[in-house]
Amino acid sequence: MSAAATDPHATAPEPPPGPLILTGDDALAEQLTRLCAAAGAEPRLLSGAPPPVRLWEAAPLVLVGDDLAERCAGLPRRPGVLLLGLDLDDGEIWVRAVRLGAEHVLFLPDAQPWLLDRIADATEGVGPPALTVAVLGGRGGAGASTLACALAVCAARAGHRTMLIDGDPLGGGLDVLLGAEQADGLRWPDLAASRGRISGAELARALPEPHRLSALSWDRSDTLAIPAEAMDSVLAAARRRGGLVVLDLPRQLDAAAARALEQSDTGLLVVPAELRALAAADRVTAAARMRLTDLRAVVRTPGPSGLTAADVARGLRLRLAGELAPEPGLALDVERGVPPGLRERGPLARFCGRFLTEAMPPVVAA
Repeated sequence: MSAAATDPHATAPEPPPGPLILTGDDALAEQLTRLCAAAGAEPRLLSGAPPPVRLWEAAPLVLVGDDLAERCAGLPRRPGVLLLGLDLDDGEIWVRAVRLGAEHVLFLPDAQPWLLDRIADATEGVGPPALTVAVLGGRGGAGASTLACALAVCAARAGHRTMLIDGDPLGGGLDVLLGAEQADGLRWPDLAASRGRISGAELARALPEPHRLSALSWDRSDTLAIPAEAMDSVLAAARRRGGLVVLDLPRQLDAAAARALEQSDTGLLVVPAELRALAAADRVTAAARMRLTDLRAVVRTPGPSGLTAADVARGLRLRLAGELAPEPGLALDVERGVPPGLRERGPLARFCGRFLTEAMPPVVAA
């Protein structure tokens, strides 16, 4: 890969400028400034003539009070312009919105929650959401955590912004698989009380970062569950950062894992090519399909009875994502703190490379 490929761990660029507020109405200006502060944004407020074109075009979001709508109507059309109404009974505001090229007409305080999220998105520089891949085991010990870890390691090595989230409280901890159990950073118990919006950038900075990826795992405490609301907040923040989010989920879905599966784009069900594993995986498939449409089989071969990967996928009525051959030395690597997927020519890395090539857009050169 070219050294110019995007590196998510390179020195962070300057944060984007804050929203541009255009109004001469003091009460509206105060409300909008307060909302920007709540979203962690530093706005630029202009109360007189239309702004210079360079400010108008450079701002990530433009909030125009209706008192200045006519004066700004001649500026170049651009996305991210919101018109703030001052009079609920003024039907002509919709005409002014068209002239301005506004995306939405809003009235405070009713639109405050929606506008707060929009300001926060603009401040974070939110782009397309991350591809979210959930990995589950068809039976106990199938190797779901191993595949989830390998997928994250390979994605980060390829230059994708990557977050690995451990959704299985009884899985032993993905930080152990990554050789990062002693790494500084937050674990799930630290985030169990999370509600509402979390900054994706702040979340990533607060987590351990082994092997160029962000990892959220469990600590060694007695905490065995997290509220579904905490999973919602954390996963939403992770997805807003873009790139890839990999979820390691338990076979028996608790409330948090079920919510995570519902927000995933693709699921990978790891199944050994064994008759008993096939029977167990059929039950897991039934539960997962209630929450996720795109569920695919990853089959570990060879099996003891001659079952092929295609046989297993057909028996589960799933699309075959691929098969995994045994990887010599994998168990010893894990004991030594070497994560799955680090061997670039191993079966795990080859499978992950093919999957990522199909599922992810190529890394853009800087």
